[in-house]
Amino acid sequence: MTNEIILLSHAIIVSLCALGALRMGKEALITFISVQGILANVFVVKQTVLFGYTVTCSDAFTIGAVLGLNLLQEYFGRDATKQAIWISFGALVFYGVMTQIHLTYAPALVDTMHGHYDAILGFMPRIVIASFMVYLITQLIDAWLYAKVKTLVNGRFLLIRNYFSMTVSQFIDTVLFSFLGLYGIVDNIWHIIFMSYAIKLVTIAIASPFITFSKKAMK
Repeated sequence: MTNEIILLSHAIIVSLCALGALRMGKEALITFISVQGILANVFVVKQTVLFGYTVTCSDAFTIGAVLGLNLLQEYFGRDATKQAIWISFGALVFYGVMTQIHLTYAPALVDTMHGHYDAILGFMPRIVIASFMVYLITQLIDAWLYAKVKTLVNGRFLLIRNYFSMTVSQFIDTVLFSFLGLYGIVDNIWHIIFMSYAIKLVTIAIASPFITFSKKAMK
């Protein structure tokens, strides 16, 4: 199975789970958003090749978090959305602190797993801080933008509203994280920005149509 087919399957599964969380209610959707944020930060350190370029494996989770946020705002309002943003950010900070505490335990002589945990969880503080802050900024921008567009079109064009807010917020996410977390580390920052955003656009294109089924999920 090629990586491109895996990406397609990954985005579809995440989108279907977002609809399932919506069906179960506000609390389930907030939990879904929080989990997507944590998973995105766990898997951002793994790289793969998509369409001939090296990218991270976390984009589907990032898009899933924003999709869940838009669904939350559409059906439960801005107050629930703000609550979800801060709950998911708090969960992300808790995850970050707990992972570092976990790594401070001295492994036993018979332990074979500490090196693997250290490789996954012990990446650079600059990248961790940049990832957390960009996540919060992006979520706040997406919520604000989605609300503004919804007001302008009187609640119509659900699919277009979702696609527009996600493409704009993820462009900001890509640029901010690239400069805050990767500038000076990678060889060509503009190449990273271009390819990361291109992959996100593909993922958004796969995930966005699922929002049209959200009204059926609510019924």
